[in-house]
Amino acid sequence: MQKTQAAGGVIVNARGEVALVKNGPTFWGFPKGHMDLGEDALAAAVREIHEETGLHEVALVKDLGTYERMGGLAMKEAKQIHMYLFSTKEETLAPIDPSNPEARWVKVDEVAQTLSNAIDRDFFVAIIPMLPPQNP
Repeated sequence: MQKTQAAGGVIVNARGEVALVKNGPTFWGFPKGHMDLGEDALAAAVREIHEETGLHEVALVKDLGTYERMGGLAMKEAKQIHMYLFSTKEETLAPIDPSNPEARWVKVDEVAQTLSNAIDRDFFVAIIPMLPPQNP
């Protein structure tokens, strides 16, 4: 089994919504992806966020740690995922990566049910107290 390193983020806008991306026909997740050779996790997270959401200006709020789950085609890849919390004032999501053709802002109370992977859902539920307060 292949073991890989990935990085990404939970990006929160001024309304307190979270950016999620679509990968393939039905999979919704956080913007994240494999780390390039020689790239650190934070740089990879910022790059992946830009590629998968089109966001240019994200501000690091905090390191959310790592978690592991299976991924890749046929779930044959053991991924260690480094995650960061970011904020942004940008509102427009415009993915650049054709593998992630859609991105959308999701209300915090709808994120867990939107995420396709149960481990991603568990991770998100655990970090909800770290998120900035939502604006009405």
